[in-house]
Amino acid sequence: MASSSSSTLSTPSLFLQHQSKPSTSSHRSSTFLPPIRSSISEKPPSLSVTPPQPPTKLPIRKIPGDYGIPFITPYKDRLDYFYNQGRDEYFKSRIQKYNSTIFRTNVPPGPLIAQNPNVVVLLDAKSFPILFDASKIDKTDVFTGTYTPSTELTGGYRVLSYLDPSEPKHTKLKQLMFFLLKSRSRHVIPEFRSCYKELFTSLENELAKTGKASFADANDQAAFNFLARSLYGSNPVDSELGLDGPKMVQKWVLFQLGPVLKLGLPKLLEDSIIHNFRLPSRLVKKDYQRLYDFFYSSSGFALDEAERLGVSRDEACHNLLFATCFNSFGGIKLFFPNVMKWIGRSGVSLHMKLAKEIREAVRSAGGEITMAAIDNMPLMKSVVYEAFRIDPPVPLQFGRAKRDMVIENHENGFLVKKGELLLGYQPFATKDRKIFDRAEEFVADRFVGDGEKLLKHVVWSNGPETESPSLGNKQCAGKDFVTLVSRLLVVEIFLRYDSFEIQVGNSALGSSITVTSLKRASF
Repeated sequence: MASSSSSTLSTPSLFLQHQSKPSTSSHRSSTFLPPIRSSISEKPPSLSVTPPQPPTKLPIRKIPGDYGIPFITPYKDRLDYFYNQGRDEYFKSRIQKYNSTIFRTNVPPGPLIAQNPNVVVLLDAKSFPILFDASKIDKTDVFTGTYTPSTELTGGYRVLSYLDPSEPKHTKLKQLMFFLLKSRSRHVIPEFRSCYKELFTSLENELAKTGKASFADANDQAAFNFLARSLYGSNPVDSELGLDGPKMVQKWVLFQLGPVLKLGLPKLLEDSIIHNFRLPSRLVKKDYQRLYDFFYSSSGFALDEAERLGVSRDEACHNLLFATCFNSFGGIKLFFPNVMKWIGRSGVSLHMKLAKEIREAVRSAGGEITMAAIDNMPLMKSVVYEAFRIDPPVPLQFGRAKRDMVIENHENGFLVKKGELLLGYQPFATKDRKIFDRAEEFVADRFVGDGEKLLKHVVWSNGPETESPSLGNKQCAGKDFVTLVSRLLVVEIFLRYDSFEIQVGNSALGSSITVTSLKRASF
């Protein structure tokens, strides 16, 4: 459930509110666990008393930059961010201008959607981790940054991603996510293999017909089917949803993230409408209702647990839907093409090394893909970690300072005032040259052997890779689930193929992959 975490507007809404429904028959399964680690018994930290921050030994510098003229400067900055410069250049040019990886600026959407577009930006590996400190950072309603989508898009509830760990409901809902992952863990590997076998078969058929095959559509369908089958024991293809699930999810996500995305529409249309006005939630009401009905009928065992935890079945279902469709499906949709991109670009030499390592490990495990077999694939694991480092699926992290504090980069300390919104842009933090050699390059074996010491700087999950999600932090509840399925993708590829070739393009959400060659396994 790939996600950073925070909260949504608590405006009451009748949109998609359900009366209590009879639960479906239980789908409880035996609990064989891959190592999906979590600290379920941990209580949220007490935030009423915070120990004083030790004084910095670095020189204190005033945070450079300013927010300019209200309305006018945020609008100009938005045009630079999306069109004139692009996101990376927008941040890079300001690092150069201010000679600092910490500065003040504005970020989209700005007026007319977000009343306050002002942020303090953190763009290095030393300052970025402050965003994970629940004693110093408030995550309330900052999941999507300077604006929060209407709760009408989530059944009238502030779902888990928008809650701060200090909120009692955060504990109950994160416990529910841990329960779901644990109770269905034995289904993850077999259902992934089944669903992605269908994906590769469809790619092969399309290649045979046209000489190329789009990865995106096949991956979307495989991912949605896999999540429903592995986590809920239901096949959407056999339900009223049919094959419609992925497209309905994408439209629903667009209504939440449209103001902070560049969609590729004509500039005037996109910026004047999508970035200035919230799309009316009623336009996705029917689609969302169909998704809700599917998850409600499929998740009886999880809804029973939610009631035991003190969460209504209706609120639990909206949270399960969000975690599965927005966090998990969205994460796979974004990250799997990135994995394909970086491995594909690395060429045949890496492909053959991966194929050899993966096949030998699987043979040693009696021909089965097991957790033990995966643990014996150090290069494969490093490749996945490196993809997380260089192209994280959730690039932006936000948090609000709970008190006055000093935040350090490598050169200076900077005084941040209580209430200021901090923004960390992860692709810069995880390409910090003071931490990583050849930081801009994809180095497949970076995390092999002694390289594992660098894993604390891999933070795609809203926390270090060396730490685990708990009830008291905002680290992604499905951190180990997402890592496992990303590894399974690489394993499946190189059990089937010696090598593959791709063309890489751009899409609104990241990389667009077209497969042009699949060379069948020869050994």
